[in-house]
Amino acid sequence: MLRPIKHLVLTRKRTQKCLTHFLLSTRSTVKLPSTSGVYQKHYDILSEYEALVAAEELQYNSQQVKVVKELKRLQERLYDYQPYKQGFMDRLFGSRNKVKKMQGMYMHGSVGAGKTMLMDLFFKTVHVEQKRRVHFNKFMRTVHDKIHHFKKNVSSDRDRRVPYDPISPVAMDIAADAHLLCFDEFQVTDIGDAMILKRLFTALLNAGVVVVATSNRQPDDLYKHGLQRSNFLPFIKVLKDHCAIFELASDIDYRRTVMAATEGKVYLSPNTIEANATLVQVFEKLAREQGATPSRRELEFLGRKLVVPQAAGTLAFFTFNDLCSNPLSAVDYLELCENFDTVFIQDIPQLTISTRTEARRFITMIDNFYDRCVKIVCTAEVQPENLFRAKLATAKESEEFRILADDLSIEEGTQDYEASIFTGEDEIFSFERAVSRLMEMQGKEYWNSDIKTHLQ
Repeated sequence: MLRPIKHLVLTRKRTQKCLTHFLLSTRSTVKLPSTSGVYQKHYDILSEYEALVAAEELQYNSQQVKVVKELKRLQERLYDYQPYKQGFMDRLFGSRNKVKKMQGMYMHGSVGAGKTMLMDLFFKTVHVEQKRRVHFNKFMRTVHDKIHHFKKNVSSDRDRRVPYDPISPVAMDIAADAHLLCFDEFQVTDIGDAMILKRLFTALLNAGVVVVATSNRQPDDLYKHGLQRSNFLPFIKVLKDHCAIFELASDIDYRRTVMAATEGKVYLSPNTIEANATLVQVFEKLAREQGATPSRRELEFLGRKLVVPQAAGTLAFFTFNDLCSNPLSAVDYLELCENFDTVFIQDIPQLTISTRTEARRFITMIDNFYDRCVKIVCTAEVQPENLFRAKLATAKESEEFRILADDLSIEEGTQDYEASIFTGEDEIFSFERAVSRLMEMQGKEYWNSDIKTHLQ
C-alpha cells in the first residue's frame, strides 16, 4: 500500500512552473513529411545549395557558401532537437536545469544578399519536428494579439497586488508550438515591440527555443534612434548572447543587375511591348539570383488577404491595375513594404481627373514606398512629369462633379463651388509631390540606401 506523501507544499508560482514544464514536454507534435518516409541525414542545406548551383538555378557566391556551412553545423546540432527530455516525475514537478539550450544564428547584410533564400533553404532541410518560419513583423502582431487575449481572459483576483504580466504565458504558448523559430526581416521600428522584446525573448530562450533570423541591420543598429531606446538595449545583449552573428556580404550587386539589364533606367517609358518584356526579364533574372521561383502569394494581415500575383523572395510583380484600380489603402501598401524591397509595376497609365481615385491610391503607394525605401522598376505610358494630366478647375468640367454639385445644391460662383473637390487642387498638389519622389526613386543614391534616415 502506498504511503501518503506528507509535507508536499507547492507555492502558487511553483505549481504554475510545474504545469508549464509538464505541458511543454507532453504536447503532441507534428511529424515532418518525407517523400521516402524516412528522413535522410545527408539532406542538408549545403547539399541542397550545391545541387541548385550545379543545376544553374543559383549562381555560386563565396560569401553565401561561408554562411551555408555555418547553417549546416547548426542543422547537425539541431537534428531531432527537443528542449525537454525528462522523466514523468521530472515533468510533473518541474525539475530545474533540464531545459536544453542551443545558440541560434543571426544573419545580417545588405538588401539582395540572399539572406531570405538561405534561411528558406535552412528551414526546408533542418530536421526539427516543431518549427516555424515567419516574417518578424507578422510574428509581433501575433504576439500583441495573444497578449491582448490573455489580458482579456485572465480571471479577476481582488487580492492581486502586482499587475498581471501576460508575456510569460504568451512565450510558453509559443514555445509549446515551436522549438525552432526562423524570423525573416528582423527589424524593430515600433516602441510597443521594443518595450517587450527582452522579456519575451528571454522567456522563449529559457524555454529552449532556438532562434534563426535575417536582418538588414546588425544587432547594435536595431531600433536605432527609436524612442526610449535605452530600455531596448538590454534586448540586444540577450540577442547577441543567444545567437551567433554573421554578416552576409554579396558578391552580386542586384541593383546593378537591374541597371545593366535596363540600360541604367528603372522607369521605362513608353510602355511598349519591348519595355514590358524587359520588365519581365529583369524580374525573372533577379528572382533566379535570389534563388527564388516566382509564384502567386497571399499576405494575411488584420483579418484580410492581399494577393501578390507574382512574388519571388523579396521581389513582387504587379500591374498598375492590381495596385491602384483595386480597393487598396495605406495599410495594404505598408504590408507590401514589410514583405518586399523591390516592386515591379507594369503599365502605369497617364492619369486624369476622371481617374482621380486611382491617382489617390497611386500617390499613397508612392508615399509609403518612398518612406520605406522600397525600390520600383516600372513601365509607364509617359514620363513622370506628365503622369497626371490636369489643371485647376478641370474637375468642374466633369459630368461627375456637375451631378455632385446639383445633389449638394451648390451654385456656381459660391465659395463651396471653389472647394478643392471641384477644382482638383488637392490631387494636383499631392501628385506634384509624388512625381518629385518618383523621380528621386530612380537615382543611384536612393537605390543604395536601405531606409530613410527620418524613419530610423
